[in-house]
Amino acid sequence: MSDTDAARWREERREAAHAHAEALELRRQAESARAHAMITEFVAHALEHGPAPEPLRVRTYDGRQRYRTPLQGWYLRFDETVAIDTDGAFYVLRTPPSLVARVRGVRPEPSDPPLVIGAGGKDGESVDMKDALARLRAAA
Repeated sequence: MSDTDAARWREERREAAHAHAEALELRRQAESARAHAMITEFVAHALEHGPAPEPLRVRTYDGRQRYRTPLQGWYLRFDETVAIDTDGAFYVLRTPPSLVARVRGVRPEPSDPPLVIGAGGKDGESVDMKDALARLRAAA
């Protein structure tokens, strides 16, 4: 293989990788938009018919401590590590241990909601967004 052939091959691989990354990002954005629509519909229904929102707390990575937040909402997982607030924002409620957080509390940052919560985790740790929201509705 000549130097020009090798350079052309590397450039083609680079372009293919870039196109693949763009396609994955577009797919993630589309899934996030669908999950956000489900969350928005759930929040509107829950605020009118229940279940009532509760104060949300953040757990440390080791799960030993919980810190208060200014958020009200609903936990999507039984281990209370993922939630949505009354504005429809999605949160992963994990943080490192901190003495300051113990005193002042934590203000978690919202993130894009996935269609499958915990995808890629251990068996039994992932749950579809629609199933998590249905479980909450059934609790009302």
